[in-house]
Amino acid sequence: MDAQTARAADAASYFLIESKGNWAGPNAGTFLLDAAALAEAGHRVRVFLVEDGVLSAVGTDTPEIERLAAAGVEILVDDFSAAQRALGATKLSPHVRLAGMDVAAAALTQDGCRGVWH
Repeated sequence: MDAQTARAADAASYFLIESKGNWAGPNAGTFLLDAAALAEAGHRVRVFLVEDGVLSAVGTDTPEIERLAAAGVEILVDDFSAAQRALGATKLSPHVRLAGMDVAAAALTQDGCRGVWH
């Protein structure tokens, strides 16, 4: 087994749910940076922004979202939370896509998925 195959076998799948906005305290952005670090280490990572966490995806110049995208993280924004905050798809980063809770439920029930809610 070569090194790349060994790393792939050791890779985990993470579904990380962020419910806090960037202003929620000094560690609010750290969760998203941790997600990027997991992806950069070779793990499959998906981030689901919900509640005030959707505000992290507003605009085109959000460092955390840019790093997640560069690391290959799939970034999902809860469509209900976005609608409640009057955020249409045109106000969100081009690196994210709107998704419903059904997508989150399906992801969390996949074999081997490690879910973390912040």
